[in-house]
Amino acid sequence: MTALKTCSDHVEFNRRWAEVLLTALSRHSVRDVCIAPGSRSTPLTLEAVINDKFTCHTHFDERSLGYFALGLAKASRHPVAIIVTSGTAAANLYPALIEASLSGERLVLLTADRPPEQIDCGANQAIRQNNMYADHPAQTLHLPRPTPDISASWLTSAIDDAMARLHFGALHINCPFAEPLYGEKENIYVHWSEELGTWWNSDAPWLREEMPAAIPQQRDWFQWRRKKGVVVAGKMSAEDGARVAEWTQSLGWLLLSDVLSQTGQPLPYANLWLAHEQAQNVLRQAEIVVQFGSHLTGKQLLQWQAACRPQEYWLIDPKPKRLDPAHHRGRRLIANISEWLMAHPTEPRSAWDDTLAQLSKKTKTYIMQKLGDSLSEALLAYRLAELLPHDGQLFLGNSLILRLIDALAQLPAGYSVYANRGASGIDGLLSAAAGVARASSKPTLAVVGDLSALYDLNALALLRQIESPLALIVVNNNGGGIFSLLPTPKDERERYYCMPHDLDFSHAATMFGMDYVTPEDWQTLKKSVHAVWRQNRRAVIELRVPKSEGAETLQALLQNTGGL
Repeated sequence: MTALKTCSDHVEFNRRWAEVLLTALSRHSVRDVCIAPGSRSTPLTLEAVINDKFTCHTHFDERSLGYFALGLAKASRHPVAIIVTSGTAAANLYPALIEASLSGERLVLLTADRPPEQIDCGANQAIRQNNMYADHPAQTLHLPRPTPDISASWLTSAIDDAMARLHFGALHINCPFAEPLYGEKENIYVHWSEELGTWWNSDAPWLREEMPAAIPQQRDWFQWRRKKGVVVAGKMSAEDGARVAEWTQSLGWLLLSDVLSQTGQPLPYANLWLAHEQAQNVLRQAEIVVQFGSHLTGKQLLQWQAACRPQEYWLIDPKPKRLDPAHHRGRRLIANISEWLMAHPTEPRSAWDDTLAQLSKKTKTYIMQKLGDSLSEALLAYRLAELLPHDGQLFLGNSLILRLIDALAQLPAGYSVYANRGASGIDGLLSAAAGVARASSKPTLAVVGDLSALYDLNALALLRQIESPLALIVVNNNGGGIFSLLPTPKDERERYYCMPHDLDFSHAATMFGMDYVTPEDWQTLKKSVHAVWRQNRRAVIELRVPKSEGAETLQALLQNTGGL
């Protein structure tokens, strides 16, 4: 091989290098590529566009694009690639990368970069991109400047090795390209890529790495399954949630469910009745607690989980981290949840106590009496299941509305529910919802707060491009209502925490060409949402509520259910 000499050489070889890199990624189930505009990333962009294995998505905001890719990865369960140019464009992917590192979605960040000689010398748009994401990526690969002195087999095997180890989280591939970047792709270096031979005509990686997948059964399972057990269900897939519910019922154990567990919450409203003395007395009898999934939402469930002291505490989740902020003594079992359930069969028994079921029924009656028929944040949460589209999916925001839904809603078992509960921020929520909707093509109901919507407003450009029905409910309580739940200083609460904005979303919906509705009662809200499903529309539905009503209602319910 000879070094690159002419402008045509550089253009040609940059494209060849990018072609091999992207083709290698396609051998690892990468099907979606999210592309932001930029010059330095031109070789990657042009090769992604002509690769028929990829569906390419575009957006002008890298931060929003990162969350859109996160949503695609959530719903598709495949790794999703993101192509951005050099400089702060790469930095804008940081929030989505952090979320993926905690929640486990697989992202492949392809950050174009200046070549080494242009770093730290005043060159335009040149920042130090090597290790720029610290230890948040699960894998990092710093590629050299493209040169024919490095074999194509090295490049493919480097990609294969990194992707084989990418079980959860993000892979950062930094890709320096020297100018020139523009020109026609010729055949000057076709021999370089042809050294891969029949690889081009296959769908397999160049380098295959495999790990044994068998899940061993706990040797003493037959003893423990006859004990008094409690299952804690955290964030998991819809399929896993339905199976956990069936498995728990067959054992006769008690199931405490997070809203993201998708178990159907057979003991609903747990975050309201968990503090009840009867509930505490029953749960103290548990000899074993088995937790599936992670990232519990409700404060009361988290408090009980932290305080419980059974003889054994098992936590089953495929992500290889502790995932237990209470640090119980027990077993951390890294395994696919459905496969673990199959390896641990039940011995059918009736429920060992029905007190919690009775408390759930009493709590439901109390909620109905407390809420009445007036449209509110709490009523939306309680009756949310009535708005769900058939064979659709739900995307939930963070902060107060999520806590209301977790406390008051009962959702169907196995119904797909998505949220960004890794870092639990309010940034990028509309973008992630758009990604979820694009990946699945199912009707999508998204529910977020007003500050979350304002934070990610330009993602309405992504939402309007969705081809399946989508209803975005924005609960507008004029600021950060969740801070009404916290002991924030009274004198500073409004200005520095709640931050009232006195805005509505009518003009934003018009600007981005989406339908807009502001229902004033439950029946109008329900009709508006179901019209979206029937007419295949994309709509912003703004629910205007008093600023502290939702927080006050939740506080009142939490304080009074102890007297059921």
